[in-house]
Amino acid sequence: MIQSTKINVTAIVNAPIETVWNAWNTPRDIMQWNSADPNWHCPTSENDVRVNGKFKNRMEAKDGSFGFDFEGVYDKVELFKELTYSMTDGRKVSTVFTEKDGKTTLSTVFDAESENEVEVQKQGWQVILNSFVKYVESKNY
Repeated sequence: MIQSTKINVTAIVNAPIETVWNAWNTPRDIMQWNSADPNWHCPTSENDVRVNGKFKNRMEAKDGSFGFDFEGVYDKVELFKELTYSMTDGRKVSTVFTEKDGKTTLSTVFDAESENEVEVQKQGWQVILNSFVKYVESKNY
């Protein structure tokens, strides 16, 4: 078996863990923050947060020139602590939620794919994570 490269992205959100968890997992919220570039958006989101539950987020260029579905199946769901899922190509992703002093740290580790450079993948996922932080911190939950 070939060992895949693991990539880690992390962000700290100035919000309690329940707020962060809910914004991370609620489709109407996901559609607001889930893009890596201002020219892209997430027009639809479905999320069944339970073991063997599925999620599907549609990622599209705003001009309609390109789009794809980002989807997977949850392998582990530990409320307010961890989400682990398998993407349709078999790669694994795990996000851990940790709260300290009213701030929540999100740490996502994912298997790299082979089409793009590791640093490009890391930057793309980090931009989405940063978009999430900005979204949550701009809301009054």
